[in-house]
Amino acid sequence: MKFVKRDISLLTSGALLGMTLIFGQMVFADRSPVQPDLPIDDLRAFSEIFGRIKSSYVEPVEDKELIENAIRGMLSGLDPHSSYLDLEGFKELREGTSGEFGGLGIEVSMEDGFVKVVAPIDDTPAAKAGVQAGDLIIRLDEKPVKGMSLNDAVDIMRGEPGSKIQLTIIRQGEDKPLSVELTRAVIKVKSVKFETLEPGYGYLRISTFQSPTGQSVRDALSELKEQNDGKLKGLVLDLRNNPGGVLDAAVEVSDAFINKGMIVYTEGRIADADQKFHAKPGDMLNGAPIIVLVNGGSASASEIVAGALQDHHRAVILGSKTFGKGSVQTVMPLTNDTAVKMTTARYYTPSGRSIQADGIEPDIKVEGVQVSAAEESEFTPLREADLSHHLINGQKPEETEDATDAEMDNLTAEEKKELPLAVRDYPLSQALNLLKGMMILHPQR
Repeated sequence: MKFVKRDISLLTSGALLGMTLIFGQMVFADRSPVQPDLPIDDLRAFSEIFGRIKSSYVEPVEDKELIENAIRGMLSGLDPHSSYLDLEGFKELREGTSGEFGGLGIEVSMEDGFVKVVAPIDDTPAAKAGVQAGDLIIRLDEKPVKGMSLNDAVDIMRGEPGSKIQLTIIRQGEDKPLSVELTRAVIKVKSVKFETLEPGYGYLRISTFQSPTGQSVRDALSELKEQNDGKLKGLVLDLRNNPGGVLDAAVEVSDAFINKGMIVYTEGRIADADQKFHAKPGDMLNGAPIIVLVNGGSASASEIVAGALQDHHRAVILGSKTFGKGSVQTVMPLTNDTAVKMTTARYYTPSGRSIQADGIEPDIKVEGVQVSAAEESEFTPLREADLSHHLINGQKPEETEDATDAEMDNLTAEEKKELPLAVRDYPLSQALNLLKGMMILHPQR
């Protein structure tokens, strides 16, 4: 079979409904593979079974359907990331890197016969409905998932924007299955968001790695520096529930913070599978400390970035262990409309670690913690200023921007809902505190 070279981007990890299935690093074949020795006896058996199905199956079956099913079976039996891409699947793979696609905004894999959620994508139907990384989907509407292929399950979850689907989910810590109704939509993912947490401290969130993500990160860093008098004291890089995406984007993001050295490399059985990616000179933060937030939904391209920054001692990784997707897929177009996606290599961090099935261990572990605001006490502790005849400070009181009780009373209900950072996002509050501590010990000059 002759393979046709196609010019399509390199990708890494994940499976977005309406997009791709666990997209690993997609490397497109450059040359025809060396023909291996063929098992003639086994192929005779295959040919005989093919003929018997054609002649004896209860209903007529087209040759093309039988051959495509055989290809699907060969690939799906290898690992969760190898698959046959028909016209629709190949089209979705190519559309996936643009950041706009149809579906639920959920990345999935297969585990023990059920569909497992790797990560919901920010601002999508799945995220808004409360779907969480690690959820097991056991029913799609009334259809049990057990016994389905991942392709079949994804096909059911796709559909017209505006149509609804009911997911039955098993979640760790819940006594009984949960029922979640989702409305399908055209997913437009904005991969980069940013804000200033406190003067001098920036927050950068990457939800997926798309083709323009590298430039978007550089633009965001420039804007953050502009908001903070041209310099950042520290940055929180949030890669939680980021399923991966385009490899080139992961390399560009890492390169924005690393001055030199290896970012990631891949190794496989064929020469085309061996690739090395190095950083170019220049660190956009000029050495300012970085905290990278990760969790079990951080996969592939996210792990490339976290692993590179960790190995170069450029950032502190905080959170929980990542997903562990460290294999490389090669997309081999068969015709203009179909392709084979096959695992051909593993990728490694600069120090030579394979992340496959292991993931990135955070430097500081912060598991799922929920912090609630303490109820206000009617008792106010006694202070020095409350004592009779207390000494005055002797200095002119500094002006403060603290709101008075009267001003607090004038706040709207929406404004009163603004909770402390530790309540809204405990790991993020810990990351910010850690950055402040690092600045106290090692102030930038």
